[in-house]
Amino acid sequence: MTNLLPQKTSSTISTLNDLAKLANYSLMDSLNCDPDATKNGADHAPRQVFTGHYVPVNPTPIKVPEYVAHSKSFFSELGFADRLAVSSDFVRMFSGDISQVPKPMRKVGWATGYALSIYGTEYIQQCPFQTGNGYGDGRAISVLEAVINGRRWEMQLKGGGRTPYCRGADGRAVLRSSIREFLAQEHMHALGVPTSRSLSLYVSKTEQVKRPWYSQGSRSENPDMMISEAVAISTRVAPSFIRVGQLELFARRARKNEHPKAMEELEKIVLHLIDREYADVVDRQLTTPEKVVLLAREFQRRLTSLVANWIRVGFCQGNFNSDNCAVGGFTLDYGPFGFCDVFNPHYQPWTGGGRHFSFMNQPSAAQRNFDMFCSALRPLLASNQDYLLELNEVQSGFSKVMHTQMKKMWASKLGLSTLNTASHQALCNVLLSELETLMMQTPVDYIIFFRELSSIPDDIGPLKKSFYNNSAHDSYPKETDPKEMDKRWAEWLEKWKTLLNSSSDANATSPRSNDEISRQMKLVNPKYILREWFVMPAYQQATAGNYTLIRELQDVMTQPYAEQSKEVEDKYYRLKPPEFFEVGGLSHLSCSS
Repeated sequence: MTNLLPQKTSSTISTLNDLAKLANYSLMDSLNCDPDATKNGADHAPRQVFTGHYVPVNPTPIKVPEYVAHSKSFFSELGFADRLAVSSDFVRMFSGDISQVPKPMRKVGWATGYALSIYGTEYIQQCPFQTGNGYGDGRAISVLEAVINGRRWEMQLKGGGRTPYCRGADGRAVLRSSIREFLAQEHMHALGVPTSRSLSLYVSKTEQVKRPWYSQGSRSENPDMMISEAVAISTRVAPSFIRVGQLELFARRARKNEHPKAMEELEKIVLHLIDREYADVVDRQLTTPEKVVLLAREFQRRLTSLVANWIRVGFCQGNFNSDNCAVGGFTLDYGPFGFCDVFNPHYQPWTGGGRHFSFMNQPSAAQRNFDMFCSALRPLLASNQDYLLELNEVQSGFSKVMHTQMKKMWASKLGLSTLNTASHQALCNVLLSELETLMMQTPVDYIIFFRELSSIPDDIGPLKKSFYNNSAHDSYPKETDPKEMDKRWAEWLEKWKTLLNSSSDANATSPRSNDEISRQMKLVNPKYILREWFVMPAYQQATAGNYTLIRELQDVMTQPYAEQSKEVEDKYYRLKPPEFFEVGGLSHLSCSS
């Protein structure tokens, strides 16, 4: 994901006019517009979209917008002046009113369609038309593509109003979910996990919508009340927002020959994707079949690395359908996501997600999405048997590549350098298996445990900071003999230290010191994670117009590996309080709103 790395800017972008000069609309200029669309973007009623790559649509501005936050780190990377976030024309544009943007910016945005696959199975029945032609960006409207410092960025309003894909919904996002996504994207970036980014967040001072949600302290699985919430618009940014489901949509149409341009539209979106996301690794001079195979190979590398990173930091996407899987290989669509508190392989923050999208099953979910991605590419290789076989080989090799990525990730979390022998690898596998059992039986806080382990403690004392009292929750087995558990933990710790000392890098000139191992471990095992029980007070305060806690969380969570102040440590480096277990909106969510 090299095109998302920070880069120094040559000049500061201080005004919207400065930004306008960098506008460059590659998607609308190179892909097909829906022929049934209106030219002026007044296209907000649900309808079927049968062809074309995008629909021109105007966002619906939120009423009386108020500044909530902007990403100072991302503004800095882009070369934006901080004061731009509160300037009137910037606020107007990124709260949904693009009717007065300066040229060459355009006064119309765009939404795109995509197909739905859930864990490798195609679906159309959730579409109100029962055809699949109603799926797409129901409340996400892109308003700008700009080339900044040689990198292309697409800026998309989440909660920007209805589009033809809204399926009868209101097209709005509420402040609560917007704060979650705004904070999570920048936190994930700071964690070193590829992700879409957060630009700005504005809330309406007068406009509200009704949403199902949980009553205070509710232990219901599903929301038990309707509440009125302020609407908000957050702007998320990425090199593109092309999803696996998008490629699937055009592949389905091509396979069924649904219209004369179906195969052409599939090829155009794939080549556009390569230009947007893979130009640095796929030579433009190659033939389409050559490009397709290279694309599959590189996406496989990115996707497997992404999911390994998710597990490294305790992140569970919750709803990893193909339409929530960015083909650029980064985290997209922060709806019912969550970070592990208590380690549980089956951790799932979304009540509708089941085990197929649970924490440790994310590699399998990724493989299902990759299978659908390869199926979408296959029509382009129908007359090229050799390249079709190559694609099949790439697809069949996914699990092996995923296993390798996971092995590297666990080795890094445990401070083990490259394991050069089969016996070392076997010992590592046993160690991991024993650790997973112990973490389940104790149980432990996933983040705190690995951070304490990173200090290479002399005994299990520091590790006990991560141990939960079993009385805090009834969903985990109770250990009847604490002394026996302590003994097993001590034995595991000694095995780990032995392996730590015996594993070495073949290229190293001397054995690594414990200080060096500890330093490296602390670069991959974060100290601070955006836990839901940190976020809830922030959005509760924000409903009353107090954004202080949001900004505090921004500061803390964009430095997740750093040793911060004792005040920060006492507040944000601690176990989940017992009263928060099994609480709706804290331990589980039913929707993303």
